Amino acid sequence: MKKNYSLCKVLNVVMWFIIAFFMFPNYAQAQGSREYIRNVIRERGQCRNVAITRYGGDIMLYGRNGYAYKNIPSDLASKIQQLHDESKLIDDIQLTENGRWIILIDNNGAAWNNIPYELERKVREYNNKGEVITSIAMNDNGEWVVVGTTIYATSSSAITEWLKEGMESYGQLWTVHMTDDGIVAVYERGFKYYGEVPYSLKSALQEVKFDVYRLKFAGTAWFIADKSGNYRYNM
Repeated sequence: MKKNYSLCKVLNVVMWFIIAFFMFPNYAQAQGSREYIRNVIRERGQCRNVAITRYGGDIMLYGRNGYAYKNIPSDLASKIQQLHDESKLIDDIQLTENGRWIILIDNNGAAWNNIPYELERKVREYNNKGEVITSIAMNDNGEWVVVGTTIYATSSSAITEWLKEGMESYGQLWTVHMTDDGIVAVYERGFKYYGEVPYSLKSALQEVKFDVYRLKFAGTAWFIADKSGNYRYNM
């Protein structure tokens, strides 16, 4: 009876994966993207930044403009290749579940597709002022944050106030990442969370020994890194 019971358990697990891969292609795509990115990080032994999603594809950046990706929008893939060929610094990439994206380039450049009009207007305004944008966060709910070296802007007064409260406790705002369900703000001396943020990420941030400058999360997956090549991830 025990052997038969164990066999049934194994068959149930196998059937679940078959159903997930054939009836839920988004799940299969997400698993394939994440596995590919993990393998490239291991092979390279370095990772400067990532863009990760639950279902919409994943990207990793290394060196000045080295990259690897899986299942990302074709226009984003073409833009990354163009920037690589032009020897541009690919500083950061934001990618939403619905395929909206923005790339921070060199010290004061950006490229994007299908981002909210007000976010586009703010990016242009900062560029015209010569304000270096260090971080942009956005989701598919129309919410966004732009962080410059001296100023920041958001899509709502509620987010602005929330970030301001964090600055009063933890100092200068360094970076922000948001999904449709949660947000994390990274400050000079601490972190602030709202909504659905992985518990393992919160734990890692309490233990990390380097100064976090880049942070991304999606579902239970996350990535953190500093400016000097140190990084940790759970993908």
